[in-house]
Amino acid sequence: MTDTNPTPEDGDEVQPVNEGSEATASGPASQVDPESPETTDDELTVEDILNATQAEGLEDELDNERAADAEPEHEHLVDLKRLSAEYANYRKRTEANREVERERMTGDVVKALLPVLDDLDRAEKHGDLEGDTPFSAIAAKLRTSVAKLGLAPFGAKGEPFDHNLHEAIFQQPSPDVEVETILDVVETGYTVGSTLLRAAKVVVAVPAE
Repeated sequence: MTDTNPTPEDGDEVQPVNEGSEATASGPASQVDPESPETTDDELTVEDILNATQAEGLEDELDNERAADAEPEHEHLVDLKRLSAEYANYRKRTEANREVERERMTGDVVKALLPVLDDLDRAEKHGDLEGDTPFSAIAAKLRTSVAKLGLAPFGAKGEPFDHNLHEAIFQQPSPDVEVETILDVVETGYTVGSTLLRAAKVVVAVPAE
């Protein structure tokens, strides 16, 4: 019977056979647990998450610092606009008060001339100011002078009656009117600017019942 296993010749080195090598290679230590997670290059680690959180925290702090730096500037701008509006309103009030005071002072001056102007109106109704006479020239100059001071007459026959401007001294029913209308002017009214210096005294025609 022939031996199939060759016998090593003299001088040849005999390699020991590791019978457990195949068992070791296929044993439990070499098998991969399918349930154990595999770490890939794209998967975040705990360190990556911590670094990202710290970076977000730094950005939030920078944003807060920027907002804190911008807030005083915004407050200064709001204060400046408020002060500018208050100053503009103050100037308007001052100018309005100055104009009212000027009108009051002018009214005090020209009020002393109203009786003279009333006499001129009566003279004109009687025809005493007609023609080129010295009296008519003086009347024209006086009326021009007071007009330059802001004195303006009002109240004319045929105008609607206004309780705020006219003083009715007599009412006369008339079938010719549908609203209260000035029938005659007894005493002319005057204003200085927006100030009522004197109401006009008038005869009023009222609608007949």
